Amino acid sequence: MILSYQDALKYLYDNLPMFQRVGSVAFKKDLTNTLKLCKALGDPQHKFKSIHIAGTNGKGSASHILASVLQASGYKTGLYTSPHLKEFTERIKINGKEVSPQFVLEFVNRIKPLIEEIRPSFFEITVAMAFDYFALNKVDIAVVEVGLGGRLDSTNVITPLVSVITNISWDHKELLGNSLTEIASEKAGIIKERVPVVISERQQEVQEVFINKAKLEEAEIFFASDEYAVDIKPEVHEINIFKEKIIFLKDVKFPLRGYYQKKNVPGVLKTVDLLHAHFPVSASQLKKGLEQVVTNTNLKGRWQIIKLNPTVVCDTAHNFSGIQEVMQQLLSMPFNNLHIIWGMVKDKDINQILVLLPKHATYYFCQAKIPRALDAHLLREQAEKYGLHGIAIQDVNEAKKTALTKALKDDLIFIGGSTFVVAEIAEL
Repeated sequence: MILSYQDALKYLYDNLPMFQRVGSVAFKKDLTNTLKLCKALGDPQHKFKSIHIAGTNGKGSASHILASVLQASGYKTGLYTSPHLKEFTERIKINGKEVSPQFVLEFVNRIKPLIEEIRPSFFEITVAMAFDYFALNKVDIAVVEVGLGGRLDSTNVITPLVSVITNISWDHKELLGNSLTEIASEKAGIIKERVPVVISERQQEVQEVFINKAKLEEAEIFFASDEYAVDIKPEVHEINIFKEKIIFLKDVKFPLRGYYQKKNVPGVLKTVDLLHAHFPVSASQLKKGLEQVVTNTNLKGRWQIIKLNPTVVCDTAHNFSGIQEVMQQLLSMPFNNLHIIWGMVKDKDINQILVLLPKHATYYFCQAKIPRALDAHLLREQAEKYGLHGIAIQDVNEAKKTALTKALKDDLIFIGGSTFVVAEIAEL
């Protein structure tokens, strides 16, 4: 019998492989364990309605935005996302409120004999925990974010009302494939028989993968970017939304300020359309959900401004296309000098990433406190080859403190490179 929440977490971390900490050795390439866990719990995944969201970039933001809209419309809304930034309980929420530590403790004790019998991964356990929690609490609907890929992801045991795929780009090549079409095929694995699927962004190089899979499954397919468009007004932190080139929602005070949200919001809007028969949402509820996404869901780390004078911004983007977009936004901002606090994990193609970073910045190379983190000194050495100059300071907050002593009030400090670097920022 485990007696405390902290001991329950320690048990999970110590005994079960966790992808975020150790990488691909934790990835289980079938759904057997998840199905066994769910069966032992009475198959909770069939006891609530759901939306399933996959994609390389944007799936976390899209999940939070959609959950916020449903919550603002009066529905009891579950939300399952990963990884967590600060606390394990962030992964499982109902109406924005995190699962209680007491439930986590009770769940681990309840399922512990089966854990010791089948040795599931950390992620498989958290998925089963989320589904059990949503079923016991009788949510109206749950928004479920894929962990990695789609086809073999533990979350792929649900039959949702709508499947959503946000964006396809390079990430986890060792697990998902060496071409964008291979990666898209893994994501397309969430497309179910006769379940409509929304593709947030039409990408010419992979669209046929989704069209063919949808045809095979007799699933209606919608490319949201064909119908919806978002115009960002950064100077007033507002967006205008167009539906078939006609203004649909005007002057929405949208708190997620990353330019990449232009790709995510259309997918959410089309999903809301398709949910109408089961979960109608009015225009005013939709606007409220968009405007209150941060307060409703406590989403962190997406182009988040954590200080002014000097401005300090962080973002969890960690793969080629995500970082490319973040760098474009960064360089569009007014600043005197640029300071970048940067850390990465070992299993990324760091050379592909380093070439994207601006040379006219002062760098502070750091590393997160996880086994997957790339040594800050090695990162600095690699970065030097790309004309990126700076110093190595292992601790993220120490690096931030150093940058703040050197920065003037008109300077800009950016913190990123890895979700785990952002997670360790003290102010988050």
